[in-house]
Amino acid sequence: MLQSLRRVSGRLVFVLPIVLGGGLAVPAAAEQELEDESRFLSRIRRLTVEGKRAGEGYFSPDGKEMVFQSEREPGNPFFQIYLLSLETGDTRRVSPGQGKTTCAFISGKNGDILFASTHLDPRSLELQQAEIDFRESGQERRYEWDYDPFMDVFVERRSDGELVRLTDAQGYDAEGSWSPDGEWIVFTSMRDMFDRELSDRESRLAEIDPSYFAEIYIMRADGSEQRRLTDVAGYDGGPFFFPDGSRIIWRRFSEDGLIADIWSMKPDGADQRRLTDFGAMSWAPYVHPSGEYVLFASNKLGFSNFEVYMVDVAGRKEPVRITTTDGFDGLPVPTPDGAGLAWTSSRHGEAGGQIYLADWNHDEALAALREAPVRAGGGETPE
Repeated sequence: MLQSLRRVSGRLVFVLPIVLGGGLAVPAAAEQELEDESRFLSRIRRLTVEGKRAGEGYFSPDGKEMVFQSEREPGNPFFQIYLLSLETGDTRRVSPGQGKTTCAFISGKNGDILFASTHLDPRSLELQQAEIDFRESGQERRYEWDYDPFMDVFVERRSDGELVRLTDAQGYDAEGSWSPDGEWIVFTSMRDMFDRELSDRESRLAEIDPSYFAEIYIMRADGSEQRRLTDVAGYDGGPFFFPDGSRIIWRRFSEDGLIADIWSMKPDGADQRRLTDFGAMSWAPYVHPSGEYVLFASNKLGFSNFEVYMVDVAGRKEPVRITTTDGFDGLPVPTPDGAGLAWTSSRHGEAGGQIYLADWNHDEALAALREAPVRAGGGETPE
């Protein structure tokens, strides 16, 4: 019933135990908690139902479409990318259907769809079959992200449907998103692991924890002018632009990979500021369209208990908890008008997460942030 995010040999791992019985039993203590999140969320409904799991749903700028990843393709046990019309309910696959995919995003300029994929890996079909055989053997594998070195960033052009490759550096390239004007793409890359001679310590880390080498990069929409924005030991990933394009929000892990916090910086990499100091794993940040606060996920309340939180964009206040229902809640994304919130949750009591959608109370969010205590050192640039 619970989903957690762990590091196994340095990797992020979702643990999705199987739930026995006919449904999700809500104890009396939890019933009160269900009322608590109603301050911010109402009319909660499940948006995706097909497939073993789905997540990371991101809206088109007009709010009429959502792109997301899901395990539902026959013959492929890994995530593929799908586009959902929120007007008709029709869904189509965007990615080729082979290999692994992740982290899709829709351009506000022309509707082009950005995502990362390993479909060019010559071993894709072999790896798919190996995973199918493993699952059919009756064993249950933890969902773990392996930072596949064949992962590259692609874009589907909406004008002609052509799939264009944007990155071809050796190593993992993924977690991309567009700038509001559609001119730039910010993404995560582990190419530094292959671009230079590694020390003995780094060579050992490359074997057990390749995410240590993840850094934030930026490039133009056509893949040109790729350049690095961060240069800190440990994983930096999951970047998104602020709604006005003035800054970038992302997650930064500690060097040992046990703690993560939310950071922001200018698009040139300058003025890097930590917005949270939670002493926990805080990740998946996304800025509300108002530009006043950031929604993110954290396991502050327990190693296996991920909930959605929010914090002011300057990081001056302590974060405010949003979700309280039993199960994993994370990857929050507000609707473009700021009046709704989508997120990935296992609150339905099954093994895999699915995407949920709710009405969002922006006024209550602002009130809660005003009430929040000031964080020691909040908003300051760390040395």
